[in-house]
Amino acid sequence: MTVPPFVALVPARMASTRFPGKVLADIAGTPMVLHCAQRAKESGASQVVIATDHAEVRQVAEAAGWTVVMTATTHETGTDRLAEAVAQLNLAPETLVVNVQGDEPLLDPATIRAVAQRLHERPDCALATAAYPITSRAHLEQKNAVKVVLDHQDLALYFSRSPIPWARDAWAQDAAFWPEDLPAWHHVGLYAYRVSFLRLFACLSPAPIERHEALEQLRALWYGYRIAVVRLMTAPLPGVDTPEDLERLCMAWATRVA
Repeated sequence: MTVPPFVALVPARMASTRFPGKVLADIAGTPMVLHCAQRAKESGASQVVIATDHAEVRQVAEAAGWTVVMTATTHETGTDRLAEAVAQLNLAPETLVVNVQGDEPLLDPATIRAVAQRLHERPDCALATAAYPITSRAHLEQKNAVKVVLDHQDLALYFSRSPIPWARDAWAQDAAFWPEDLPAWHHVGLYAYRVSFLRLFACLSPAPIERHEALEQLRALWYGYRIAVVRLMTAPLPGVDTPEDLERLCMAWATRVA
C-alpha cells in the first residue's frame, strides 16, 4: 500500500522537567534530536523539520543540515508548538503531519509511516496514534505508563495513567490472575494530524480531563474529535525521560553497534 505524502515535525524543547537539555544529549557522537530527525527521514517523510524554542538546538541542527523553525517558549504542549510550526511553514490545510518526539531516538520508521497511513485511511478522524498490548497487571498499574481503551473500530475511547480497563470480577477472585482477553493497551506518544486540525487545536481551551490527567490528547476527545489507533504487536524501544534512561540507551546502542 502506497504511503501518502507527509511531513515529519520534531519538537525539541530544552526545558525538560526531569532532564533539562536532553534533546542535545550525546548518543554515539550525535545529539539525540538529530537521531530522531534521522528516524523521521528514514520513514519516507517528504520533509523533516525540527521545531525548537532554543538557539543552541537550532545551531546544532542547522549545522547538520536539518531544517529548523523557531517557536515560542510559552507552549504548554508539543501539539501547540507544532501548530505554530505549521503556520510558519505555510503548509496546506490537508497536509498530513507526524509528530516525532525529540527524545525517541530508537523509534521505528515503520511506525511513523503506519500512523500517517492510518490517518490517511480515516478521513473521519482528526488524529492517529499507536499502542501496544499490555500483558501483566504490574504493567497495567505503572503510573508512568499511559493506557488507552479502544472501541471496535480501534478508535480511542479514553487515555489515562490509571489502570484501565479494570478486570473487576476476575481480580476480586484472584488478584494475581491476568485475563488473557483483557483489551489493555499501552499508548505510544506518536501522533499524525492534518494541518487544519493542528490550527484548530491551538484555539481550543484545555479540557478539564486534560489538565487533571496531564494528557493533551484528551483535549481532542473532550471536544468530540476522533483518534484512530494503530495496533503494534510489540513495544517500541524506549525513549529518554531521565539521565538514567540515557545511560541505558547508550549501553544498548554500543552493544548493537559492536
